[in-house]
Amino acid sequence: MAIKFGTDGWRAVIADEYTFENLKKISKATAIAFEKHPKLNNGIVVGYDTRFLSQEFAECAAEVFANHGIKVYLTDSFVTTPTVSLLSRDKNLAYGVMITSSHNPAKYNGYKLKDEFGGSMGPSQLNVIEDVLKSSDSFDYGTGILNEFIKSGKIEYVKGKDYYRNTLKEKIDTKLINDSGVKIIYDAMYGSGQGMMDGIINFTALRSEVNPSFGGSSPEPVQKNLSLISSEMKNGNYDIGIVTDGDADRIAIFDEHGEFVDAQKTFALLLTYMVENKKMTGSVVRGFSSSDVIKEICDEYGLKLYTVPIGFKYISELMIKEDILIGAEESGGIGLKHHLPERDGIFNGMMFSEMLAAKKKKLSDLIAEIENKYGKYYYKRIDQHLASNELKAELIELTKGLEEVAGLKVVGQDTLDGCKLLFKNGWLLVRASGTEPLLRIYTETTGENKTEEILSDIKKKFKL
Repeated sequence: MAIKFGTDGWRAVIADEYTFENLKKISKATAIAFEKHPKLNNGIVVGYDTRFLSQEFAECAAEVFANHGIKVYLTDSFVTTPTVSLLSRDKNLAYGVMITSSHNPAKYNGYKLKDEFGGSMGPSQLNVIEDVLKSSDSFDYGTGILNEFIKSGKIEYVKGKDYYRNTLKEKIDTKLINDSGVKIIYDAMYGSGQGMMDGIINFTALRSEVNPSFGGSSPEPVQKNLSLISSEMKNGNYDIGIVTDGDADRIAIFDEHGEFVDAQKTFALLLTYMVENKKMTGSVVRGFSSSDVIKEICDEYGLKLYTVPIGFKYISELMIKEDILIGAEESGGIGLKHHLPERDGIFNGMMFSEMLAAKKKKLSDLIAEIENKYGKYYYKRIDQHLASNELKAELIELTKGLEEVAGLKVVGQDTLDGCKLLFKNGWLLVRASGTEPLLRIYTETTGENKTEEILSDIKKKFKL
């Protein structure tokens, strides 16, 4: 099967499609695709997460690049994906490679690429790699091995964790956080975010050890996977709960009652904090599935709003080209102007902690302030496993022909990514996942019960 890039890199099942041979192929194709990169003489960085064999896969990739004549900085331990982004940008490297499958189940691994600006590589760059893969059935990988390259200096270990932690100290007001007494609990979900905040701010850690099975659930910070931190918060008198996914680029937040704060609200809260308190300026970019409350906030402050297809690579591209204050997506990824054109769960979690310390208010009160000002929006996403790509395409086409859903008249549609049906007070989006064999269905309305009614009716219409 051909190696194809999805919404965020290449992901596949370990020992099925994700093999050392296929990893060599994609690494060699990457090396060939960018062998004329103006910064290639500066080298590249390769990092990895806590998944099964991630370190070995990273070492294998490093060997391929070194055999191609490229200087490789290999992280000396597991790191977060944003660490690779930071190193790529700050060390003036050509690009970064991260061995991770992010939030996918434990049986998966993956291959993410970060450009010289620290953002995700865009479709035009990834297409070049795919073209190289299509052009040859076999590649010459060379015969050099890791230890030889380390001795010669062609592969050099870099202390990625230390570099990232120093960045946190420079950009976050950690003294304000610690002096405020804000009580923080952090769930690493057995991912590579563990250890990144140790000794910088005071917090309680959960699932902060290496477990390649992720305790039997996917390291995705969605509500169904987060009962542990919720119960701990209800018993422990905490002010905020922070959760990051497998490679710690995405975030989930819990309020002081142990209640899950959805990604739409986290986006709104950070946007408001950066404008009101930090007096920062710039435009805003959101993913196609993001809440309409973001538009309301942008209108309030006179901020230009961009909407892009789903996948943070589209947000990254715009953050590099334009003066973007904040870019965010529905799945919990947020990029900030003063940090990276990239998602960073740890950094954003500390920004939330700084926000609570600065505002001296409870998180639930800050949420209530936004809802009182802009109204309540009820948002929900469901994922449906569908083995056939053809069936997913058929259901998206079926959506385009609908005139009503749950009694709501369709007043317009948008096909930027999948099909979004527009109602008077809400919308419904149906699209195929770019990272998993799923059909994703999203809806938002200003009526709580109506959200459930829409999802129920669309499932009936799809015969799911």
